[in-house]
Amino acid sequence: MFTAEHSFNKHKASNWRKLARVVLTIAVLASTTLTFAQSESFSRAVILEEARVLAGLPFSPPPAVPDALLALDYDQYRQIQYQKEAAVWGGTRTRFSIEMFAPGNLYSSGVEIFIVENGEAKIFPVETDTFTASSPDIVDLLAAVDKVAGFRLHYPLNTTEYEDEFIVFQGASYFRAVSKGQNYGLSARGLALDVAEPTGEEFPIFRKFWIERPSSRSDSIVVHALLDSPRVSGAYRFGIYPDDPTRLDVEATLFTRETLTHIGLGPLTSMYTFGSMDSPDVPDYRAAVHDSNGLAILTGQNEYLWRPLQNPNTLQISYFGDTNPKGFGLAQRNRKLEDFQDLEAQYQRRPSAWVSTRGSWGPGSVVLVEIPTRSETNDNIVAYWRPRLPLLAGSEFSFAYQLSWPDDSPLPAETARIVRTAYGFKLGTNNPQFVIDYANLADGIVMEELTIDASTSNGSVLETLVNPSGPNSVRLFVTIDPEGASLSEIRVQPKYRGNVVGETMLFRWIER
Repeated sequence: MFTAEHSFNKHKASNWRKLARVVLTIAVLASTTLTFAQSESFSRAVILEEARVLAGLPFSPPPAVPDALLALDYDQYRQIQYQKEAAVWGGTRTRFSIEMFAPGNLYSSGVEIFIVENGEAKIFPVETDTFTASSPDIVDLLAAVDKVAGFRLHYPLNTTEYEDEFIVFQGASYFRAVSKGQNYGLSARGLALDVAEPTGEEFPIFRKFWIERPSSRSDSIVVHALLDSPRVSGAYRFGIYPDDPTRLDVEATLFTRETLTHIGLGPLTSMYTFGSMDSPDVPDYRAAVHDSNGLAILTGQNEYLWRPLQNPNTLQISYFGDTNPKGFGLAQRNRKLEDFQDLEAQYQRRPSAWVSTRGSWGPGSVVLVEIPTRSETNDNIVAYWRPRLPLLAGSEFSFAYQLSWPDDSPLPAETARIVRTAYGFKLGTNNPQFVIDYANLADGIVMEELTIDASTSNGSVLETLVNPSGPNSVRLFVTIDPEGASLSEIRVQPKYRGNVVGETMLFRWIER
C-alpha cells in the first residue's frame, strides 16, 4: 500500500535511471550467489551457528538503501504496492501466503528473506515485477537494491474465503499481530536494550528471516530470525498460530559481544494518551485515546496485578520486582465504541498482548516505562522483563515464552477483574480519591462482608468505601492524604473473609 508521487520531471527521472543502473551493476557484481535458483540446507542449528559466529565479529550495520529511496516522503512511499500476483505461495494449496514491504522512507536498510521448502533455503529475489510504483524508475531501483524492508503473513483468519493479513515483521526487531476480529495496535520486539537509560537506547535489528513453508493442511507457520546489535546477536524461532487469540511460541538464544546490564525480554510497545485516569491536554471530543490502558502481571506467587497506565508530565519508570514471573502484558480492556467515540481509529478493536513465560526466568523486575506525549501517533509505553543479573561478555543465554494477542489478559474465572479506574478529588477537599470498578466477582460473595486492603507509600489512607454496582460487580473508593508528598505508590486489594478475590490495583500517584 505504499508508493511515490505520480510524476517526476525529466531531470529527476534521468538521475533515477542513472542511479538505478549503478546500483544494479554493483548488486550483480557483489551478490552473484544470492539468486532464487540457488539453495542451501536449512535447520535451526544453521541460524544458531550463524548467530554465534556473528557475535565473534565486530558489529557492522547493514548498508543503507540509496538516498533516492530514503528521500521518499510518506505519501510517495505508501504508493509502492507489492504485486498480489507475486505473493509467495499465493494461489497454492498452502493456507499461508507472504507479501513483502519495500525499503525506503523510514526503512533505511533492507533485510534478507529466505523461503524454506523441503529442508532447503532460497533467498527471495526482488524483480522488476515485485513492486508497482508511480514511476518505473522507482521499480527499477527497488529491483537493483534487491532487498525488502520486511514482510507480512496472510491466512484465512476471519473467514474461509479470504486470507487476512495477521502479522507483520518490519523495522528493527519490531513485529505486531492481530487475532480474529481485531485491528492492529501495540507492537512487540525481539529484544530491548537500555530502555530509558541516560546513555540512550540500543535498538537490535533482525538482519535475516527464514520462513518455512507449511503443509497444505497446516494451521501454523514457523519463522526464524537472525538478530544483531552492536553488543549482542541472537537466533530466534517463532512458531506462529493465527487464531482467537493468535499466539507465537518464541524461542531465542543470545550471544553477547559485551556485558549487558540492562536487557528487556518479551518487550511490548504501546500508546496511551488519555483515558479515565487523566484528561487530554487539549479539548477532545473522544472519551479516551489509547492502544492499551493497563499493565497486567501474574507474579511467581500467583498474584494478579493491574497497573492503570497514564500519560505523565515527566518520564516515569516503575519496577515490579519478582522471581520467575508467570506472565505479564499490556491490555486494552475497553472493548466498546462508546469507551472511545472514535469511528475511524476503532481503538476498541485493538489487541492486548500477553507474555507467558516458559522455564525459569529467575529474579528480576517487570519494568513499565511511561513517556510523556501529546500525540497519539507516538508509542510512549514500554513494558518488559529485566533480569536482575547481567549477561556477561562472551556468554550464551536462552529463553522462551508464548506471546498471545487476546482481547484481555487471562484471569481465572473466580478472580474479579478491574474494568475501570478513575481519579479525582474527594468532594469538597484536596484529597486524591481513586475509584476502582470490579466485575466478575464470584457467586455467593456477600457484598456487606467485602473489605478493602489499601495502603500508600507516602501519606495515609483516609477512607475506603465499598459500593455494590450491579450483579457480581462492585465499586471501591479509596481516599488518601499525601501529607505533603509529591509522589505515592497506591496498593488496593478487595478481600472477602480474609481472602483476595480480585486483582491487586497498583498506581503511582503524582502531584499535578
